[in-house]
Amino acid sequence: MLGKGIRMKQGSFTIFMSIWLTFFPGWAAGTGYQPMSNPVGPNSWWWDDAWWEEGQIPVPANHRVDTRWIEYPNGDVTVPAMVAYPADGKKYPAVLYQHGRRGLDDLIQAQVKRLAARGFVVLAPDVFTGRFIEKMPIEHDYDVEKDVAVGVDALLAQPNVGTEKACLVSHTRGGYMTLKAAVTHDRQDNGVACYVSWYPHLQDPNAPEPMQVYRYASEVDQLMIPVLVFIGDQEQYQRRRSIETAIQSLQHAGKDARLIVYPGVGRGFDFRPPQVRTLADDLAAQDALMRTTKFIYKNLAK
Repeated sequence: MLGKGIRMKQGSFTIFMSIWLTFFPGWAAGTGYQPMSNPVGPNSWWWDDAWWEEGQIPVPANHRVDTRWIEYPNGDVTVPAMVAYPADGKKYPAVLYQHGRRGLDDLIQAQVKRLAARGFVVLAPDVFTGRFIEKMPIEHDYDVEKDVAVGVDALLAQPNVGTEKACLVSHTRGGYMTLKAAVTHDRQDNGVACYVSWYPHLQDPNAPEPMQVYRYASEVDQLMIPVLVFIGDQEQYQRRRSIETAIQSLQHAGKDARLIVYPGVGRGFDFRPPQVRTLADDLAAQDALMRTTKFIYKNLAK
């Protein structure tokens, strides 16, 4: 009986491995996922001759920021949103910033202001409050994706917006919401010019665990707009793998997609609170904002 039981277990294991290798062939070959890193040397995309040869450091734009709160409708739901913008009364490019699982709390509102201070009108929808969703939800409510998509129209209607299109900016689960807004709700063909995200959740949060670790959302491959993503080299494995393979897929398809990996930081380096914040967090956060600013201005000028 014992031998029979062992044979049955071995048979079950064989079936399991056959199914596993069908879906994840790279696992057996040993040529699958490899963590990405930034290139080294003067031929790298990040190299700056002006800094190295002449000592010139780019000077960031710095604007005093005002904020206001608005509401916009999506069917029978009213979505509150924070709007942050330079206080000089001029018109600026449009950015929609989408919060993640922690919601639009004080730490994330500060990040919205930092982005606006670079010279943008930033609308940040509070999609959880609009649908009475508690902070840090486990399950994903697909209806919030449409709230984000409709938010693009509310943003572009703001009187101090000076562009006909906007860029979608996000972090964590907000990266999935903006992905769906761009692809599923067709905003990349209508009012959206680019996609930026800090360590985005690039998989359906309701998908089973193997999909979270070994696959990215199929909508990623449908992105046609330029993509810029930031992570730290200490990012969680189950997130880092899907992000890196998603960016690699876009690059292999010849699309404009870039991943920047910051050394010495992990998740939350953009908004980590002062009592636990490190120098590495600040260096990475400031560099990411500078690169985001350049990226958005380039793509909204097209």
